[in-house]
Amino acid sequence: MNIESFRNYCLSLDFVEEGFPFGPDTLVFKVKSKIFAITSLNAEFLKVNLKSDPVKAIVLREQYEEIQPGFHMNKKHWNTVNFESRLSDKFLKELINDSYKLVCKSLPLKDRF
Repeated sequence: MNIESFRNYCLSLDFVEEGFPFGPDTLVFKVKSKIFAITSLNAEFLKVNLKSDPVKAIVLREQYEEIQPGFHMNKKHWNTVNFESRLSDKFLKELINDSYKLVCKSLPLKDRF
């Protein structure tokens, strides 16, 4: 999956906003002001930090070399996923959806949809 496909997919999800709160080189996707995906625009390969259930995060890391502990993130809750690898677009979208849903579940009740 390339950056354009990644961006378009994230923006297709409900209540998602994109921004650059950490500078012009770091693209962030948020739902109701909480981050669910973050990537560097300067990296050689498209790698995305995605939130993950802590148990599932470990399983994914063991199954796929393309999935590593979250770079510059809480490694218990975040994975860094190489989007320019053998992982299918369908699987990458599932990982994005998981991250999005985890963040949505953590929103205050008044902000949930």
